[in-house]
Amino acid sequence: MRIPATSYTIERFTLANGLRVVLQPDSSAPVVGVTVVYDVGIRSEPEGRTGFAHLFEHLMFQGSENLEKLAHFKYVQGAGGTFNGSTHFDYTDYYESLPAGALERALFLEADRMRGPRLNEENVANQIDVVKEEIRVNVLNRPYGGFPWLKLPPVMFDTFANSHDGYGSFVDLESATVEGATQFFAEYYATGNAVLAVSGDFEVGHARALVEKHFGDITGRPAPVRPSFAEPDLTAERRASYTDAMAPLPAIALAWRVPDPIAEFADYLPYVLLAEVLTDGEAARLQERMVLRDRTATSVGGYIGFMGEPFEVRDPTALLLQVFMPPGGDADKVLRTVDEEIDRLVTDGLAEGELARIQARFVTHFLRESDAVTNRAVRLAVLELQHGDPALINDLPRLLGEVTEAQIIAAAATLRPQRRASVEVIPGVSA
Repeated sequence: MRIPATSYTIERFTLANGLRVVLQPDSSAPVVGVTVVYDVGIRSEPEGRTGFAHLFEHLMFQGSENLEKLAHFKYVQGAGGTFNGSTHFDYTDYYESLPAGALERALFLEADRMRGPRLNEENVANQIDVVKEEIRVNVLNRPYGGFPWLKLPPVMFDTFANSHDGYGSFVDLESATVEGATQFFAEYYATGNAVLAVSGDFEVGHARALVEKHFGDITGRPAPVRPSFAEPDLTAERRASYTDAMAPLPAIALAWRVPDPIAEFADYLPYVLLAEVLTDGEAARLQERMVLRDRTATSVGGYIGFMGEPFEVRDPTALLLQVFMPPGGDADKVLRTVDEEIDRLVTDGLAEGELARIQARFVTHFLRESDAVTNRAVRLAVLELQHGDPALINDLPRLLGEVTEAQIIAAAATLRPQRRASVEVIPGVSA
């Protein structure tokens, strides 16, 4: 079966100050997506500063040395655009989607805050309160809050970088200072630690001139040395559980380490598809067995990475399964069933047409995600940041289409109980 793919034209260059730039012209619609991705995320936070990467993302919207608070909002929305930012395990992104004629406005705004956000006592204090409220809404006062992306890493990993709470503790957040924010900006928000990507309706020469105009005179600073986040794989199963007073149903999440998504990319790709083989659609193995036949689960999901980002993550990461069970559900039975279905896959192989169906579904989803210029700009920037190759966006459909049944089976054979970590949610009133 022929796997569809893109052939985006991609231009890349580096400014004298070290800022890497990716330009992807596309005249199919009069819009542009602009993003700046910084090579700093949750894993970069030092001990005693949990939640700082996310807090700093908020601070980048609080004005700059040249623009007052909320000016960024006003100028983007005034041009008919939208904007946002987000913090991930391995990067932080800022992005705008605007009419094509507003490209220079977006470049000016991103360059202005790259020179220096407005870091003062008022802004730090009010954004600490905003982040704390976000934690209350999304984690503390929400069913399954933080499940599994906050709850499973401390079971699976031992190092602080990989296991700590990326939202942050209130104690750590309240200890944030202007001096700490200034140091964080100086270290991680350097031109050498960032990638600017622009996708959409523009002429390359004009866009390049605008990038030089607005970013070229920013003082260059090199990227900090990125520490190793490596740690050994599990050699014995790890299990944990906790009570969630607001959860209406029991649930369990389980995970296994996968190969390095960058250094071992060819070995990693089969796991991306294996997660889909197990869970994607009603014909998927765990869906058919646990949801439709045995009724031991109400829903099953599978994905790579704790935030479900298979191509925007560094090592170590994992293949995750997330299972919600009916009242009185049996977590042990779920684990046994998962083991049985993995063993069946390894022994019997894939059904006729099963791999082709999964490849087509996954690639279709990947292409749909990349169709929006803002999503595409972010993806291009992260591929440049982590792989040094934004053109991988064009190659990924073909590479996924070349994954074989033997590779899927070999990947499944590594998902053994002794390499597994799991966390169970028990509904009910907490003690």
